[in-house]
Amino acid sequence: MNQKLPNAQTVLILGIVSIVGTCCCTGLVGIICGLIGLNKYKSDKLLYDAKPTEYSDFNNLNTGRILCIIGLALGVIQLLYTIFILATVGVDGYMQQYEQFKNIGR
Repeated sequence: MNQKLPNAQTVLILGIVSIVGTCCCTGLVGIICGLIGLNKYKSDKLLYDAKPTEYSDFNNLNTGRILCIIGLALGVIQLLYTIFILATVGVDGYMQQYEQFKNIGR
């Protein structure tokens, strides 16, 4: 009887949260969730490699890994962009741009 890998669902959820968190919050959410997900993937991959016939949900684990990598990459890009903006414009200029974007729909 095949059993499920212990962290396959967790890796998949962390991959989704890393992408959504990067798009909605900050790049740090994507980086943190992506790194945690890749760490959990590594431990489950070792289990799967030891006895591949005993586990049935390796596809979920692999999909979660891909999502974690995408979320990690997006998080790093967003964090670098934020650092670039703060270095060139400064905090005051950034806050002015934020206020302008906030008032666009009004």
